[in-house]
Amino acid sequence: MNCNGLREFLPDLASGSRPVSAETERHLRECPECSNAFTSLQQTMALLDEWDVPEPSPYFDIRLRARMREEAARPHGLLAWLRKPVLSFAMAILLLASASLLRMGHSLNDSPNALTSWDTNITAEPGTAVGDLQSLDKNNDDLYANFDILDELQVQQAETP
Repeated sequence: MNCNGLREFLPDLASGSRPVSAETERHLRECPECSNAFTSLQQTMALLDEWDVPEPSPYFDIRLRARMREEAARPHGLLAWLRKPVLSFAMAILLLASASLLRMGHSLNDSPNALTSWDTNITAEPGTAVGDLQSLDKNNDDLYANFDILDELQVQQAETP
């Protein structure tokens, strides 16, 4: 038997749950490292056998069950974290910052110096991209107006017997 094979079974040998074979005894006599590990583990097992486990307090179970009920009754969910002051304060700061950024973005677009201001009163020359889009938009408005007339005709025809 080699050292690695003995170390695998050393806890079982020290606790007495596995019998010590002749080959194992021979190896323990020849190898001082394994012999020291075996005696050390035997002493540890003997101390653990003498150790008395302390009894829990008489009210341990009652307190444990009460704590479990408290934990189950505690709100768990998406908005439960808002009850924590630090997190709700951070959320308020984020909301204020986003609202101010949004307002600042609108004020930049409303300024007379804005680069992307859109004026619908400006007409572009036909044949340009902007001019063609404006004429298509005008045509669409005319078509939608015609649909409104057709809807009114259908309502009038349904009312007449």
